Amino acid sequence: MVGKDIKKASSRALEGVIVSDKMHKTVVVKVARTLKHSVLGKILRRTKNYKVHDENGEAKVGDLVEFSECRPLSKSKHMILGKVLRKSQTREKLV
Repeated sequence: MVGKDIKKASSRALEGVIVSDKMHKTVVVKVARTLKHSVLGKILRRTKNYKVHDENGEAKVGDLVEFSECRPLSKSKHMILGKVLRKSQTREKLV
């Protein structure tokens, strides 16, 4: 169904930490951003979860990854994994 012809858009690249890898060829990545409250001036932290396509299953929970937009692959998945920036430290201890 989904072949190697997935083209990623270079316009929007994000970084985040994997929170789940229980689906087949899909990981859930949490991206945190900070913003300043318009009235109070307080720094707020907002997070959002993205479903990201991981064709080879190389990313595991706790890894810091880079991913970008692509064509819609399913109802909720429209991102593709770029590369693993940092492996999880707990995973390195187990291996």
